[in-house]
Amino acid sequence: MTTHIAQTAHVDPRAELDNDVEVGPFCVVGPHVTIGQGTRLLNNVTLMGRCTLGSRNQVFPGAVIGGPPQDISYRGEDTEVVIGDDNIIRECVTINLATTKEDGITSVGDRCYLMACSHVAHDCRLGDRVIIANGTLLGGHVHIQSDATLSGGIGVHHYATIGSFSFISGLSRVLHDVPPFMLVEGSPARPRCVNLVALKRNQFPEDTIEALSEAHRLLYRAKVGLDQARDILRSNGRLVPAVNHLLNFVNDQHGGRHGRGRESRRAA
Repeated sequence: MTTHIAQTAHVDPRAELDNDVEVGPFCVVGPHVTIGQGTRLLNNVTLMGRCTLGSRNQVFPGAVIGGPPQDISYRGEDTEVVIGDDNIIRECVTINLATTKEDGITSVGDRCYLMACSHVAHDCRLGDRVIIANGTLLGGHVHIQSDATLSGGIGVHHYATIGSFSFISGLSRVLHDVPPFMLVEGSPARPRCVNLVALKRNQFPEDTIEALSEAHRLLYRAKVGLDQARDILRSNGRLVPAVNHLLNFVNDQHGGRHGRGRESRRAA
């Protein structure tokens, strides 16, 4: 298998391209870029900065990966973007380099789908199988756990954490952490119900879904408080691992500031 580079593309000779990489017309690949086997840059894609793409990714026209962070304190430090395998990055997506305020890495996991004009800011961390729809914008230092789905036109506040198997409805304003397994919407976004579609699609047991539904009722409708909700769920035999994960997430959320458990990292 050979690498295919269009005549109108510019690939710096110091860049590292694996076998079967395709670089389409008018792409620009910088000197500190590494591209894994089978990855395709369709056309007009820009890879700059210290940027690593894994295998079998598809990057569509207009995407810019590895641009400097949009942070006025950035002074050109050696930070990077790391992207895993089998991701689809659609038109005009932007993924920025990290700052040095955390570990210096902006990362995207495996099998994610980033739709047109979405933005992944500096120091964001995306898990696996994350879906982000058109025009959704992540502020800096946002962490998204695996299997979360964000609909279109969403703004996510920096330092927010989005839990696994959650769903955020379109045009929501996400100011607080989004608990796992929940569907949230609104301005600001609030948990409305359990994300039944994701739980059933991923074959969660029926008793786990019922336990999560009861946890949602206690926390967000009855509003009995975290400790009392835990006691009630334990007495009913519904303190299953997924519910424990939800309760621990909420506890961390309350331990932070402004409904964001990671907000304390800002001061650090």
